[in-house]
Amino acid sequence: MTADDSPAVAARKTAAAWRLVAAAIGGPRAIGGKFARLARTARLWLDPREVRSRLGELERKGFIDQQPGRWQILFGGLDMLRFVIEPASRDYYAQQGISFGFHQLLRVLDDPVSMIDPTGFLSERDTIIGHVMQVVHLNPIYDLQLLQMFPDGLDQLESQVAAMVAGTHPRRGTIGAIVEDPGYHARLLDYVRRYRRDPGTPPLVRQEQTLRDDPTFAAAERTFATLPGFIRYCNRLPAEFAALLRRVRRVRVFPVELAEPASP
Repeated sequence: MTADDSPAVAARKTAAAWRLVAAAIGGPRAIGGKFARLARTARLWLDPREVRSRLGELERKGFIDQQPGRWQILFGGLDMLRFVIEPASRDYYAQQGISFGFHQLLRVLDDPVSMIDPTGFLSERDTIIGHVMQVVHLNPIYDLQLLQMFPDGLDQLESQVAAMVAGTHPRRGTIGAIVEDPGYHARLLDYVRRYRRDPGTPPLVRQEQTLRDDPTFAAAERTFATLPGFIRYCNRLPAEFAALLRRVRRVRVFPVELAEPASP
């Protein structure tokens, strides 16, 4: 990591709130890019053929045994958000002394698409890569598997993380307003390179989590940590929209009966 990169990353804990907001918003070019990504994401949602094509590519690469339905993916993503992503983030940022609400505001200002598409299936390649660099992940393996929807997904991830470490990435200012851990990108780059050599390499798991003492959270994390686990969960959900909607209202904690089995 260069001297130019460290202050930008460390700014998340030291800079005034208004400076962080301004940095996350960026200049006119950055704002234009955000609106363009939003529009393209909306078009993807209206045209499910692209999502099916992406799922088909992941199926060919062995990450999916059976493609879930569109509504199963949507509601599976909602469960991932409410049972793992949000509680883990609240727990982690409380330990970091960071306001969860303000942190989410900065993320939305930097890239709103990454917040409205938790599964990533509707996102462009660079939106997913930006999300991986923007957030100190609980476990980034899901995103590395997801990026294989694109022929150059992992190539671009490695290249862009290397640019963040070198301080040359075009989004280093906006991302630097969000990431609170100055060593994250260097660790991420090392993990991406290890994963590319051996997909079975130990994942880059965020250690600062007290929630893992809760067996229900641990089961949810185990289920949603990987793309195959998430897809299997989606396939266990009802297929009909009305049934899924009723289920959201009724199910308030992670249903451990749908969890991935624990490692022996």
